[in-house]
Amino acid sequence: MLKEEKNLNKTTNQDTLSFKEIKPKIMYYGTPTLLLNTLNEDGTTNISPMSSSWALGDCIVLGIGLGGKAIENLERHKECVINLPSPNLWENVEKISSYTGKKDTPSYKQEIGFTYKKDKYESSELTPLESKTVLPTRIKECPIQMEALVKNIRIPEYNPLFAIVEAQVLHFHAEDRIIQNEIYIDPSKWSPLIYNFRHYFELGKEVGKTFRSET
Repeated sequence: MLKEEKNLNKTTNQDTLSFKEIKPKIMYYGTPTLLLNTLNEDGTTNISPMSSSWALGDCIVLGIGLGGKAIENLERHKECVINLPSPNLWENVEKISSYTGKKDTPSYKQEIGFTYKKDKYESSELTPLESKTVLPTRIKECPIQMEALVKNIRIPEYNPLFAIVEAQVLHFHAEDRIIQNEIYIDPSKWSPLIYNFRHYFELGKEVGKTFRSET
């Protein structure tokens, strides 16, 4: 096929695409689900399912809604554990998705179906595991668990409904089977639970890797 014909076909295919501007009610476009463990006043651990986070270096940035137990705990005690569940744990995560550890549940949360539940471990059928240096416990069933120290909490002036929390990872725990060469996570053996527009997904097949990959 001549070069001109290839370019013509490419242009024609692009011309058939159609886009429409919308205002989506949610923008959870597909990020790993995490279970954030924070310390309650009585020394027990609260578990909060979340999906808003990103990582760079040893820093994890979390987006946490206000009015819940997680942010209340972090403002009082600046330690947490970031647990990453695998896809097979989605039902355990969902079992506590409508629970809040805040006894005086805000009315707006009640209206969308949240109810108070203190013991999230029992409700989720997950198992606590003692952390190395922080007080909140880790979740045994999660293949990756990161003990972290909160370095900064900021409520953006343009949207006072959530907090941006910066946490520095102190200890990174990983299940033996997913560790490669002592310092890497084997991406062929680890798959995060993906929260995709309020549906749970797992990863598909590998399609390639970046030039910076060392495995």
